[in-house]
Amino acid sequence: VLAESIRRTAGTHRSSCDLSHARTPQATVVMARWGEREIEHLVLSDSVLLFESTDGSVRALLDDRLDRLPPGSLATEAIADAQVRNKEGGFFTAAADPSVAARAVTGRTPRAEVRALAALTDGASRWTEMFREGDWAACLGVLHKEGTQGLIDRVRALEDADTERRYLRRSKTHDDATAVYAVL
Repeated sequence: VLAESIRRTAGTHRSSCDLSHARTPQATVVMARWGEREIEHLVLSDSVLLFESTDGSVRALLDDRLDRLPPGSLATEAIADAQVRNKEGGFFTAAADPSVAARAVTGRTPRAEVRALAALTDGASRWTEMFREGDWAACLGVLHKEGTQGLIDRVRALEDADTERRYLRRSKTHDDATAVYAVL
């Protein structure tokens, strides 16, 4: 599904965009598909998928390649970024090459083992990963009690309050923040 989506999107832009440029439009991807027996998942780049099991424990499914890069290897400059983006030893995003779909973190989980799930872009996962307001179980608790907008509102408040950039450092103040929460 991901490979075909990338192929189609790139095909509609190939004549008017430089799809070979390292900073061509691209995205992080998190997907879950479930039927009666199992849940299939896919995570590419810095999004996260949370599974809450029937016993209440929470498991985070991540593509941690960005986190494993040596300090300083991912800079804001396009040259440094081009050396690690969509390259072996670096990290992968959904841009113009459908073959990156094969690089995604994928798996299957019996549906009977999962009570709820949440898909978060890196902007929404900042609550846990950047601001350390709680672990993944606490994050899922916020989603359960306050909904997706509640989590995003909390992230936006933390971003706005970080005027000294203690947490944000060189990151942009507001990153894309999308969350989906489903109780199965």
